[in-house]
Amino acid sequence: MSELPLSGIRVLDLSRILAGPYCTMQLADLGADVIKVEPPGGDDTRRFAPPWAGEGEAREATYYLAVNRGKRSVVLDLKDPRDLELLYRLARRSDVVVENFRPGVTARLKIDAEHLRRINPRLVYVSISGFGAVGVPPWTSRPGYDLVVQGMGGLPSLTGPEEGAPYKVGASIADVCAGMAATQAVLAALYRRERTGEGVEVDISMMDVQLSLLAYHASAYLMAGEAPERLGNRHPSVHPYSTYRAADGWINVAVGNDALFERFAAACERPEWVTDPRFRTNPDRVRHRSELDREIDAVLPRRTVSEWVERFGEAGIPAGPVLTVPEALDHPQTRARGSIAVTRHPDLGPLPMVASPLFFPGLPRAASRPPPRQDEHGAEIRAWLAADETAGP
Repeated sequence: MSELPLSGIRVLDLSRILAGPYCTMQLADLGADVIKVEPPGGDDTRRFAPPWAGEGEAREATYYLAVNRGKRSVVLDLKDPRDLELLYRLARRSDVVVENFRPGVTARLKIDAEHLRRINPRLVYVSISGFGAVGVPPWTSRPGYDLVVQGMGGLPSLTGPEEGAPYKVGASIADVCAGMAATQAVLAALYRRERTGEGVEVDISMMDVQLSLLAYHASAYLMAGEAPERLGNRHPSVHPYSTYRAADGWINVAVGNDALFERFAAACERPEWVTDPRFRTNPDRVRHRSELDREIDAVLPRRTVSEWVERFGEAGIPAGPVLTVPEALDHPQTRARGSIAVTRHPDLGPLPMVASPLFFPGLPRAASRPPPRQDEHGAEIRAWLAADETAGP
């Protein structure tokens, strides 16, 4: 088996909750040695429950387990000078630091980029916060929680029924996408270090990441002065591109151009749609989306979701069922790609988990080390640090 991309890279993980741990788990999946530093009370997500995995004293919150595989855990009280010195020694031996404290906290604790990069100038120091360390007060000092940042990033104003309240996305995308952005930043910074020999400080704002997800919605306003509106599951510039009810459930259909629409009309046995002046071109269909949807809504309930998916698939029309979370995790394609990885926990036994989305054929898609128990590797790490500083772990 080939070497994993980040083999030999050590990551000092000072983060907690979701955004930072998601980033560092991705780095562990890529082969990095991730040392998770926890406060005496442990990562807060150890208590984000129910649901729990396991029972009694050995149980763990599934929230915590979701984003912490592949790591070693050590408990350090950063207000204790002795433990702070241990952290400095870890920083000296690390390539990357990831933290998501509120801006200002790391400086008070003397573990900010200025302090740690003085110890190790080659260090890549990544900070994740709600609104970034650069900007205007009071935002630069405010905490960033997923719900709040989603709302401020504009996406909920585009999500949900046309009439009604804005909806947040069901998953914690402000946190998770910030973690993904941090992973990208780490990889770019490590590559830069290979060429320059220098470490770097990276400032990841959850708000920035949410704005980046607006993509064409943002350009519609910035370039054309058009404020996007909430359209339910419809697309502002393409139609039909929406969710429709079939005989036994819901189906998504994405008809991205006029040629696909001609095939879609044929599959629906409505060839007259193609010559209808209201539907002839995509801009026509966008202008008359309500009229076209009434036509589609009269046709799709005549077959089941699976029948339509097969029929549209044969015609080359992008379409798929709207699945529940269990259905998505149990889907044959999910299983065929090995998208569910299993690690073995010493107390909880086999733990099935979603694998890394970064698929390198021939390489494992998830770290084999299970999410650590609190301070599970504390003695091991302290013994290593007590040994000759030039020795490896």
